[in-house]
Amino acid sequence: MTDRDSRPSVTTPSRPLFEVRGLTKVYGSGEAAVHALSGVDLDLHAGELVVLLGPSGSGKTTLLNNLGGLDMPTSGELRYRGMELTCASEDQLTRYRRESVGFVFQFYNLIPSLTALENVALITEIARDPMPAEEALHLVNLGERLDHFPAQLSGGEQQRVAIARAIAKRPEVLLCDEPTGALDVKTGIVVLEAIERVNRDLGTLTVIITHNAIMADMADRVIHFSDGHVHHLRTNTHRVPVTTLRW
Repeated sequence: MTDRDSRPSVTTPSRPLFEVRGLTKVYGSGEAAVHALSGVDLDLHAGELVVLLGPSGSGKTTLLNNLGGLDMPTSGELRYRGMELTCASEDQLTRYRRESVGFVFQFYNLIPSLTALENVALITEIARDPMPAEEALHLVNLGERLDHFPAQLSGGEQQRVAIARAIAKRPEVLLCDEPTGALDVKTGIVVLEAIERVNRDLGTLTVIITHNAIMADMADRVIHFSDGHVHHLRTNTHRVPVTTLRW
């Protein structure tokens, strides 16, 4: 297999899952104001795997937090399935986060006193149409570690539990902020393989923030951020499997 012997890039549907127009986010005011986002325009489609690249402070995490309903923009339009999130009530946003979005962060945020299975089951108890917690853990290749506590798991295993927890509610959107940032390269590859599999098997729109430009080739599209703007976008004709990237 060569580096380019991989599945074709996803074919985008006519209506994007997310439509972002003129999105701005300003923290503070006056001379102390920080313009985290400055007029961002982009579309994100169901089933895509998108990598966001850019230096610290370029706006990647702010965009992710806005997409996930964790923060609201200062101005602009942010539509999910045609619904304007900037006009949504707090109850609507809570339901949106609970039913439609899964989050994976750099740090795992597992409950130490619960097993892997119990950590994932916490989400399935409040989700509308969850998959069994055991199924979610099998999807990230942790079927043999169901009854282990976080302290008995490696960093990569804990991150895969966090991924299983995020996907157990069958979200349409998976937002990953530096999911391999605290891991060594070998372990990070295993985690990215799990994310790649979730995107492929569940058809979940997957957005990954990273500083690692090597990861760009695993994506359908790469969005480069700089100073709160989309600097440029790249569409990959083919996605390169994580295991064949030149780490």
